[in-house]
Amino acid sequence: MFVQWRDNTFLFSTTVIVGAVVVSWLLDQLFGSTAAVLLILQLAVVVVAFQCNSRFAYAAAVIEALSFNFFFTTPRYSLQMFRPEDIFNLVVFMVVAFITSTFADLYRRQQGELKQTKLQNSILLSVSHDLRTPLATIIGTLTTLNEYMPKLNDLERKELLDSATSESHRLHQYIENLLQATKLQHGTLKITKKDELIADIVRDAVSRLPNYTEKVSMNMDDSVGYLSVSRSLIEQAIFNVLDNAMRFSPENESVEVSLSKQALSCVIDVRDMGIGIKAEDAEKIFNLFYSGANNKSADSGTGMGLAVAKGIIIAHQGEIQSMPVSEGTLIRILLPLNQGAEQA
Repeated sequence: MFVQWRDNTFLFSTTVIVGAVVVSWLLDQLFGSTAAVLLILQLAVVVVAFQCNSRFAYAAAVIEALSFNFFFTTPRYSLQMFRPEDIFNLVVFMVVAFITSTFADLYRRQQGELKQTKLQNSILLSVSHDLRTPLATIIGTLTTLNEYMPKLNDLERKELLDSATSESHRLHQYIENLLQATKLQHGTLKITKKDELIADIVRDAVSRLPNYTEKVSMNMDDSVGYLSVSRSLIEQAIFNVLDNAMRFSPENESVEVSLSKQALSCVIDVRDMGIGIKAEDAEKIFNLFYSGANNKSADSGTGMGLAVAKGIIIAHQGEIQSMPVSEGTLIRILLPLNQGAEQA
């Protein structure tokens, strides 16, 4: 709640400015201290400067200066000033306020550049590591096949080719997620929606998983019908969630997938019986390149899958969230039903 309030720049700035004037008025009534009043008003400008952009900071400086003139200088409740001390205090206040706002804006820009640099470094490190693994497997497999072809029987050759094919699909998925993540970051993801049977999309996403007939349990409500979506993007989002569940699901446990209707939403649940997610990580798992302490494994992936899935779902006016369960992890996708779905 506090974060949402703070993110509303106008409301936050107004609250801080008005609050500072009220506190200053109370201090003036109790102690009659001009220095305390100026410090409180200056503090308000500093807070606005660090939380909002420079325009709001400069506006706060002007408003607080006028407030000091109107409420705290002689004659009271007038914009006139006659005492040299008050004029000097006001000038110093304005100079300090504008300098503070300028430095705060510079600091904010530097922090933004630092954050962007860290993100770029994370991308390079993550991509170079995670793309190298399937590439090394493909190269090793094909090299073995090339050098020992005459000595290998048909079954061994098939196993090597299947391994190379599987790693090729894995590499393709990494690259696809990287491209979609880049588009989402720059706001260039284009969505062309059509009425599609959501049950078919879910089944297609499941069929892309290796050994899905043995590892996935489906409970589908085909009456959900049609949704207005981009088929390829929604399929990718669902596949990313499924792929994540498969990675952390025990070998002897299946991943459960269900499709149902709930009020005006289509509900897609994907549950695995793995180690689960800590409550404090429930939102973080959808951050780009996030990898929780519980998810440190050799096959944990790039950390892009769920972030890309969230971006795609939000672009379809939907929601994706981690639901609390007693065991394992449950990721729920909510997509808005359209008239076609309701009539089906």
